[in-house]
Amino acid sequence: MIKNELEKRLNGKSLSEAENGEIYAALLELTKEKLAAAPRIAGDRKLYYVSAEFLVGKLLSNNLINLGLFDEVREALEDAGKSLSEIEEIEPEPSLGNGGLGRLAACYLDSAATLDLPADGVGLLYHFGLFRQSFWDHKQYEKPDRWLPAESGPECWAEKTDVSFTVPFLGGAVKSVMYDVTVSGYEGGTNRLHLFDLETVDESLVKDGIDFDKTDIAKNLTLFLYPDDSDDNGRLLRVYQQYFMVSNAAQLIIKELAGKGYALRDLHKHAVVQINDTHPSMIIPELIRLMLKDGIHMDEAISLVSKTCAYTNHTILAEALEKWPLHYLEKAVPELVPIIKELDRRVRAKFDDEKLAIIDEHNLVHMANMDIHYGFSVNGVAALHTDILKEAELKCFAEVYPEKFNNKTNGVTFRRWLMHCDPELSAFITRKIGDGWKKNADELEKLLAFKDDPEALEELLKIKGQKKEQLCQYMKERAGVELDPESIFDIQIKRLHEYKRQQMNALYIIWKYKQIKAGHKPARKLTLLFGAKAAPAYIIAKDIIHLILCLSDLIANDPEVSPWLEVRMVENYNVTWAEKLIPACDISEQISLASKEASGTGNMKFMLNGAVTLGTEDGANVEIHELVGDENICIFGKSSEEVLELYKEGEGRYSPAAYYPCDPEIEELLDFIISPALMRMGDPENLGRLYRDMSRKDWFMALLDTKEYIAAKERLLSEYEDRQAWAKKMLVNVAKAGFFSSDRAIAQYNEDVWHLK
Repeated sequence: MIKNELEKRLNGKSLSEAENGEIYAALLELTKEKLAAAPRIAGDRKLYYVSAEFLVGKLLSNNLINLGLFDEVREALEDAGKSLSEIEEIEPEPSLGNGGLGRLAACYLDSAATLDLPADGVGLLYHFGLFRQSFWDHKQYEKPDRWLPAESGPECWAEKTDVSFTVPFLGGAVKSVMYDVTVSGYEGGTNRLHLFDLETVDESLVKDGIDFDKTDIAKNLTLFLYPDDSDDNGRLLRVYQQYFMVSNAAQLIIKELAGKGYALRDLHKHAVVQINDTHPSMIIPELIRLMLKDGIHMDEAISLVSKTCAYTNHTILAEALEKWPLHYLEKAVPELVPIIKELDRRVRAKFDDEKLAIIDEHNLVHMANMDIHYGFSVNGVAALHTDILKEAELKCFAEVYPEKFNNKTNGVTFRRWLMHCDPELSAFITRKIGDGWKKNADELEKLLAFKDDPEALEELLKIKGQKKEQLCQYMKERAGVELDPESIFDIQIKRLHEYKRQQMNALYIIWKYKQIKAGHKPARKLTLLFGAKAAPAYIIAKDIIHLILCLSDLIANDPEVSPWLEVRMVENYNVTWAEKLIPACDISEQISLASKEASGTGNMKFMLNGAVTLGTEDGANVEIHELVGDENICIFGKSSEEVLELYKEGEGRYSPAAYYPCDPEIEELLDFIISPALMRMGDPENLGRLYRDMSRKDWFMALLDTKEYIAAKERLLSEYEDRQAWAKKMLVNVAKAGFFSSDRAIAQYNEDVWHLK
């Protein structure tokens, strides 16, 4: 019995007598032992998923679910008067990622292990992650996000190994140390997430906020994810960091290849490297460098590496496709420069089009171009995204390498994003259709048999009400805020970026505020919840946060409006917050400018938990729309084709001047940003800058879709009042979510790209 196994580790105490911290330590020890006893997945060909981010979240419950122990542990604790969810709060959340890119990588590792595919992740062990966000004076402030165990703190899942490599930099070398996190599959074997660190890293370099000496590479290399790159030292540090990651990955691959008795010339037969976004791109020249050191000729080395590496593109934004000045590489990683120049020379010898070059006329090294030329597969992450890549952004590459391009729509693991975060809904599903959906998500479609069953729909509404009550309790405990669970929960949680258009949501809040002030009371209170971090150097993004926080307080302090409208932004949004917010959501905000969101995965998690999407035809919203039909989603805004045409024509076609001051309603909303009411509460510099940016530039066209967005949201709020009809929308969304399982995505990657088994 689990109870006995745990109490053996509690120094003679019973579960009821032990403190939560003692029980957490016992659970961690027990779970690690069970994971160590699980079979390690093996095969003749192995995937190395190299990524700058792995946003794994807390791992205790996830591992207990995969080991088949979750219910037994929870019941044993409940019998002793303890709560597993409270005990899990003690666990530090690994600060190894930021947003969708890192969460996707974590889901993919989970699914690969579940499908019994030999696939290890490779990344870095960041001591402080991105940063810990705090709000003060209606502004975001950044602090180190300390999560690694201190002497008196709880242990974590990352365990030090004896694997170490020497990584050459200009003027010397550094020595790495590898930490492993065990990745469990659902009712299956295990893989590993390999995280590299430097023993010479000095956390005391960080003195004030997240500032530190960016020049002392041996001491700062793994302090932060995405160190501030607003100056040359910061940008150079990112190059060092990326090379440190890929050199360790390449050396690990070769070490494991040799350990299995395989020749280096057979690399492509026994290993495949998935380059997750452009951060790991230097693994291509690094693998070639190591082969040259081993005596393999350049022609053969390039051929072998090109058969080994595959690239996932995660963005349509040109500015997000990394381009490093050649002199940065000459300074940081000079041994790679001759190889990159040779790769570029070969491209130029074959093609005349300058857009295909790796090193452009400005001596910028285009990492994505290198990935496409010298990898065997290039994939987008949603059908629309891949089409845009092939027809617009990467058209010149798709024309010369049509066989390389393919689509792999993103997915999420249902273990964490349904079984763990919404056990009530999971139990409902199992009661209705059995538990086959846990391994085959397509079986969720069986729920459609209940879409006209009043009792089933009423039960679904009660479950949503429970999750909203739970979120209210969590908000009260963590933020001291009391929400109304009877209100409509409208939630936008994602990285703060102008193209995701949190600023458009803020304009809706202003509109709603003014409507209520004018006496137009809604049928029900509306609660808008945000969660997002803005990159420290992304000034406009931080200004948007400032606006939202000012609106939050303005409304909370207005007795005429606050009974009908509430706006809150959770502090330090992370996976733990997402696990509470997503199951409680009624309306899922997916309002990015059409053509700009590659896919999204939050939209999938919300759908899976019975939220209704309010969104543009962007990213995976397109596929959600196709699956659930017009009546179970609310789509608004210009199409991706229309937006791309507006960009093509430049200022002649789209200008905020067409809406401000030409449209009185838009003018009134924008002017409110600099109204006396907000200026007294906020910082005139931040609010004024955002106002000027939106009224004069508005690069991501928030004003273009604002009025249609307001109308669409009001229509959805009205539909919410027909509770049975709304429950039917919820059920259809859950039933149609099976396509978005990361198990499906990984199976497709394996069938089309990796060929692991």
